[in-house]
This record gives sequence, structure tokens and C-alpha cells, in this order.
Amino acid sequence: MKALSAIQLKPQEDLIIDEIDLADPEGKQVQIKLISSGICHSQLHQMNDNSLPRPFLLGHEATGVVTKVGPDCQYVKEGDYVIATWVPRTPIKGRYLPDLKGVSYMEKALNHRITFTWSETIMCDDEYVVKIPKEHATPESCIVGCSVLTGAGAVKNTAKINEGDTVAIFGVGGVGLSAVTMASIMKASMVIAVDLDESKLEFSKKFGATHVINAKKSDPIEEILDISQGGVDYAFDAIGKEITMRNILMATKRGGSGAENKGGTSVLIGIPEKNDLEVEANEFLFYQKTYRGSLGATYPEEDFPYFLDMYHKGKFPINEMISETFSLNQINEACDKLHNGQIAGRSIIKY
Repeated sequence: MKALSAIQLKPQEDLIIDEIDLADPEGKQVQIKLISSGICHSQLHQMNDNSLPRPFLLGHEATGVVTKVGPDCQYVKEGDYVIATWVPRTPIKGRYLPDLKGVSYMEKALNHRITFTWSETIMCDDEYVVKIPKEHATPESCIVGCSVLTGAGAVKNTAKINEGDTVAIFGVGGVGLSAVTMASIMKASMVIAVDLDESKLEFSKKFGATHVINAKKSDPIEEILDISQGGVDYAFDAIGKEITMRNILMATKRGGSGAENKGGTSVLIGIPEKNDLEVEANEFLFYQKTYRGSLGATYPEEDFPYFLDMYHKGKFPINEMISETFSLNQINEACDKLHNGQIAGRSIIKY
């Protein structure tokens, strides 16, 4: 069958919109007709990555309905509603990248990273889909497949914050807003949002930010230490720039000598802009701080229904995180707006 899709033929170039060919699913593959897809900043990194093979397909969070299944697929059947995601239902050690079989463009095999969702119909391994009830298969639910699981998962499953803990979140786009929301749901006593964009900071208050800091106007570390009276219990970086990766370490509270005299925990969520990072080693030794990463830290079959249930109970306003909706034909405009910082929250493609 054929499906209209966004394709990148060369690095740094705009995407083209054209038909791709999808064969019948093999093994545990499934075909999914999409309802919507999120537009993630990770794809901007991929579009500029010279090492990725082209032609290339993008996108990794979507909601849709299964239209065909491979002969070995036992998890879903035709007619099931699902969220497609980049996090496997069964944890895999390391960075496993499944092959993309049976998907081509002008008789050339297409490439991707785990899945692709900027397409009317997709094909992926059933490990990367999660069944959801039909009533939850709304356009906004697609962002559960990345921004929600990434931000909320870091708070819920990586940090496992406790009621009364203090939190700072650097970067309040879609991922950061999900972290803000989850921290609020888990009853953090203080949720400090840090960003360079005043409108995004104001927007974050709708999701539970108790304090906001514009890092253009003041030193965020000084502000956080003052507001929290010495540093927060947990600081999250949803950006991945060198300065924010350092700042989350300096924003956490200090411990000291003794078995349980621990300092705060810094959690890196955003994809690092570069691999090298210089930090103060004494922050770890003298103040017993912790620095760790969080990569899609969810249990998809447990957490996706939880997030959607919280949404339908009015506690996790996923719909309000979506600030703009595009058609597939507008994908280059959407990417430009995301690159230029013009998207508050998350944008989606609606099919």
C-alpha cells in the first residue's frame, strides 16, 4: 500500500511530502493508520545529523488504529487503538535500533530511528506500541508517546520524588511542562520553572509551577538558592545545553559528611548538545550530590494508562500542552517554528 509521508533526502534540507510504499507486515510488525503525531525537538537534531542514512523518516510519538499485523504479532490485532512510541514495552539494554523492513520510497529502502510517525500510515515492531481504549485515542493523546513519558517519567520513575520535595525544571517546552505537571501531581512543595522565554514561563504556571525564573533577566542559580533556601531536592534539565547541564548540579541542595547527609539529585532529560561536560567534582564529594540521566523512564503498559487516566480526571491537562496543530503538508513550517522557539508546549500533526 501507499501512504503520504514526510521524507528527508539529504541532511539539513527541508522535508518533502510524497507517497511511500509499505509492504505487508512481517514477523511482529504492525501497520497503523495514524490519528495524530507529536513534533519533537529530537527530530530537529536528526534532521541535522550527517551520520544518519538517507532517505530518512522521522517522528516517534503517535496515536492511531492498527490496520494490519504480522503473522507473529500476538500483542495487538486489527482494529486496536494504540500509541506508538520510541520506548519498548520490554526493556532493552543499550541502544537497540530495530530494522525498518518493507518500507521504501522510489524502490529505495527507507531509514528511521526506532519508528516514524510523520506519515499517514506507519509500520513498526509491536514492541513499540501500547494498547489504549478507543475513548483515549484522541489527537492530543499522541504526546504521551514522548514528551509526557519523558518529562513525567523522569519525575515519577527516575527521581521518584516525595510529597514536600522541592523541584527545579530547566526548560519548559513539552517535556519540561510534563515534568512540571508530574511534580505537581506528586505534591512537590515547590516547583520552580526556568526558561529564557517569558511566555513559556507564564504558560508553565497553568501546569503547577509555583515559581518562575527568566534566566535572561537574572542568575537562575542565585534565584533558586534564594527561593529554596539553599537548593532544591531535585533539578531537571529538559534542554541539554552545556550551561543547563551544569546548572542543575549547582541548583541542588548541599549535603555533607556522614552516612545519610546527602545532597540533591540532578537529572538530565534533554539530549546533550555536546558530549563534553565540565562540572565541579567537589559538588559530588563534599556535598554528596547525585547526577544521573533519564531516558524515557517509563513502564509503557502501566504508565500510559496512568497518564491518560490522570488526563481524563482533569489532573494532567495534556490537551492544554498542545499549543499548535499542523497538517502533514505544514511539517516544514512546524519544524521552523519549533527551531525558532515559537512553540509553547507541544505541537502536533493531525491526520
